Parts: sequence; C-alpha cells; structure tokens
Amino acid sequence: MAKDRGLLDLIITRIPGLTALERGVLCRKFEGEAEITLLSKRDIELILDRPMPRLWDMDTVRIQAEKDARGAQIRGIRWVSLVSPEYPPLLREIYDPPVALFYRGNLPDPEQPLAAVVGTRRPSPAASAQAFDIGRFLGAQNIPVVSGLALGIDAMAHRGNLEGGAPTIAVLGSGPDEVYPSSNRALARRILENGGAILSEYPPGTSPRKWQFPARNRIISALARGTLIVEAPAKSGALITAQFALEQGRDLWVASSGAAVGAGNAGTSGTVRGGLSAYGEGTRKLAADGARIIYSGSDILDEWGIRTPQILNPKEKNLWQ
Repeated sequence: MAKDRGLLDLIITRIPGLTALERGVLCRKFEGEAEITLLSKRDIELILDRPMPRLWDMDTVRIQAEKDARGAQIRGIRWVSLVSPEYPPLLREIYDPPVALFYRGNLPDPEQPLAAVVGTRRPSPAASAQAFDIGRFLGAQNIPVVSGLALGIDAMAHRGNLEGGAPTIAVLGSGPDEVYPSSNRALARRILENGGAILSEYPPGTSPRKWQFPARNRIISALARGTLIVEAPAKSGALITAQFALEQGRDLWVASSGAAVGAGNAGTSGTVRGGLSAYGEGTRKLAADGARIIYSGSDILDEWGIRTPQILNPKEKNLWQ
C-alpha cells in the first residue's frame, strides 16, 4: 500500500461513473487525499473533459472510502496503488490498469513469469484433466498459474498448480473477500495457505456482478506472460480473456483438448490424448485463426526458452498428438 497517499486511491476507486482509464488519469494527477477531497463533481468533469450524468458528491465518496479502509483492515486485505513500486509491472503497462489492486496473500514475484490458464465452467473430462496436468507441470517448475477461481477449467488449473508446489494466483470479479462461487472457498483457503494470492480491482465487500467478470479478465491476461485457453464454447468468457491477451501483446495458446473436436483421456507431464469436445467451438476457432496448440506444459516453457530438468520422452509426447 502507498501509505503516503492516504485514502486517495480508495476515493478514486469509489467515484461513480468513471472508466478504469479515467481513474488512472486522476491517480497520476494527485499525490494525496487532501488534494482530491477539495474538488467538486464539476472539478472532476473539467479534468476529464466530459460531463458525468450520475449525481454524486465528494463527501459521500470519502465516507465510503473510509469504510473500505476499515473493512480491509478487519478482513486482512491490503491494497497497492497503481503508482506504487510494488504494483505488478506487467499489469501497470496495459491500457487501463486498476488504480488500486486489493489482495489477500502475497503479490506475485515480478521476476517470475506467470501463465494464465482459463476456460469453460463446463469442460469435457479431457480438458479438465489437461488443465490440472499443465497447472501441475508448471507448478513443478515454480511457475504460478493465474486464473479466475471459476468452476471447471479455472479451478482445475489452480488445483494442479498447487499440487505442483507453485503459489497460484486467483483474480476475482468481486471483492477479494467475496469468493465466487462459494463452492470454491476451500480452494481459496488453500491458495492463501500455500503462499498464493487472491486479487481484485473491487473493494472489500463488493458482491459478484455479471458485468464485473469480463473486466477482471483483462487483469488475468495482463498479469501473465502468456494465456492458455484450454477449452471454450463460442460465447465463453475465456474468449474475452483471449482477446485481451492479444490486445496486450501477450502470448496466446489453445490446449490440444480444446482445439480438438471431442473428448479423450489425460496423460502425464502436462499432456493429453486428443479427442472430440462438445464444448470447444471457441477454442477450435482460435486454433483455426492461428493460435498455437499446446500439448503439454513443456510446450509453454519451450515458447519462453526455459529449460527444465523434467525432460519429456519425445515418443510419449507424440503419442498424445
């Protein structure tokens, strides 16, 4: 947390009707809460050069920011400012980073590459197994997986990464204390117990809302050096993450289970037997459009030029293609 800024970033976060980009403008313009609390709605409109139809006043905004600060303290939640040295550097470089990143646990090591692994909430058995297997393989190489703690592919990737020993990172579309779905609360506890983090751009106590999840997807892709879409139907939120990854200049891959047209059986070392999937229309299109197909966790390391002591038998790898 940038303590010298006081409640400035919480105040900016709570001003209604602003885009993330506009919040960033205010964040960089002011250095302390005293400066912004003297301003009116009209003053903010002049700075942003646009009218703000929604009515609000700075006193009310500040009161809410104070509640957020108290709630964070009670729940063991910290936040880091966009202008703080501790802010994740890859996230800071995107077009519209969050002004304040709220988190439980430990922020990811900026020197350690992250791999985003996402996909449908209703995966085929082959895709579920591959997400777990690749997450575990990456974890064994001390590469954290970042995902959205959703049912299906996200949860399997987190679990595999934990099994491999890495501090996996979950990004929520709610406050960091509002784990959704509730069935993944035990998984969230494991993430924190194993040195990972639960992150959000939303203050403590923020309930999950449908429109917040597409926005959080830009954070998942931004934190990672590359994004793997394991399996996704045509209208999956994972495809939004894929689009963000492309816009942000990140690597984008499709898992072999999702690029195929059916279901198969998972192998070892991050591999999967190809087969047909009823849930992979979106991932098949990404593959057809040129996204590289990933058969194993080692394929990701190959992309990054990272050597690993766990060498796959080439015959084994070919067996799953």
